[in-house]
Amino acid sequence: MTEDFIIGAKLGELVDHMVTSYEEEDRAQHIDRMYLPSRTEIVQTVRDLLELLYPGFVGRQHLTKHNVAFHVGDLLPRIGESLFRQINMCLCYMQEVEKPGETSQNLCDQKARRLTPTFLEGIPAIRTMLAGDVQAAYDGDPAAMNFDEVILAYPGLLAISVHRMAHALYELDVPLMPRIMSEWAHAKTGIDIHPGANIGQHFFIDHGTGVVIGETTDIGNNVKIYQGVTLGALSFPKDERGRVIREAKRHPTVKDGVTIYANAIILGGETVIGENSVIGGSVFVTSTVPPNSVVTFKPPELRLKARGEGKPKPKPLDDVGDMPDYCI
Repeated sequence: MTEDFIIGAKLGELVDHMVTSYEEEDRAQHIDRMYLPSRTEIVQTVRDLLELLYPGFVGRQHLTKHNVAFHVGDLLPRIGESLFRQINMCLCYMQEVEKPGETSQNLCDQKARRLTPTFLEGIPAIRTMLAGDVQAAYDGDPAAMNFDEVILAYPGLLAISVHRMAHALYELDVPLMPRIMSEWAHAKTGIDIHPGANIGQHFFIDHGTGVVIGETTDIGNNVKIYQGVTLGALSFPKDERGRVIREAKRHPTVKDGVTIYANAIILGGETVIGENSVIGGSVFVTSTVPPNSVVTFKPPELRLKARGEGKPKPKPLDDVGDMPDYCI
């Protein structure tokens, strides 16, 4: 008896079981609904936007001052059409979710036609912000050879590039699409930035793996953070019915000139890290830090012994060698 025969004999029964599971559990199915954005097209649009932001680095190469206008003129309509389709679909999707049976395709079209050019007109300003981020990465990392290396290789720059575009769409109240964009960057880089986070100029994420920045985070200018940093929520405020209040400020505020070293955890919507402060590695912060502060934990005690010896003698960490006030 072949496998095909076994499957064929049970096919009707398996189909019935699957359809029954769809009917019984509707949280993981999209049936009898019309509108859903295309993750594939949104990701391709992100790639096209990166080509627009970084000409000569992403996508087509060998651009010159003589052909770059033609290149942009070819790229922009393609991006615009794709953006319109997906913004339109996201708007209709949200209408269908919130008011089943009352979706107005015409209203979605009208709003998408307003939002698409508004977003595209903001691209030059986003490029200016990203140029500052490139400069911050080069200035902040002595291993950086030049700007080209930062653009081509640094995951932190990719994450912040996608974030600045996703944040612009988030500010325009486009549903779902900004999150799809940010989670694509998260999968690519290991850096998780919610599109709602406000991030100032000259922002640098060094190394980047494991960084988490929550939706209501506010970050000032000239901030530098290292791998494993979490800017998260301390708790979730709820209303009288026990539902999470989504509009509440849940994540920290980080003022200008702050440096946050690896694996530091900073939580809470009322937590403010004051200007020019340094947050040491692996510390846990849930309260406000004054400006110009250095936050560290007490160094642990090391135990040193030669191989073959008995019980090791405690040795203060400061006696082992030079150690900065914070852990990198």
